[in-house]
Amino acid sequence: MKPKLSDAEKTEAYMLALEHPLKDEINTVRNLIKNASPKIAERIKWNAPSYYYKEDLVTFNHRNRSRVHLVFHHIAIVKDKSPLLEGDYKDRRMMYFNSIDDIRAKEKELNRIIKGLVKEMDAL
Repeated sequence: MKPKLSDAEKTEAYMLALEHPLKDEINTVRNLIKNASPKIAERIKWNAPSYYYKEDLVTFNHRNRSRVHLVFHHIAIVKDKSPLLEGDYKDRRMMYFNSIDDIRAKEKELNRIIKGLVKEMDAL
């Protein structure tokens, strides 16, 4: 009987099998999210890498093949007024990256957003 894979192992296997034109960019954003806080954990949810700390925070949406699409789906995200967060939904915001250069330009703001969500979770 095979041992059960951990969430991290499942995510690595998912990423190895992923066929996406922006796979390198997706991996870069994954690493930025994971490195923003040691409290963040990664797993596969909704058939994509997803990140949580106490509650679900952000998930990739791989249906878009022309840019990297993040869905911030914790209600606390609506408090963040970052110009990089798009959408006027009552409980979520979107963030997009078009290239490695775009990721690098938005890296500090993504880090701030993730750390802010973790801080919100710690306050609960």
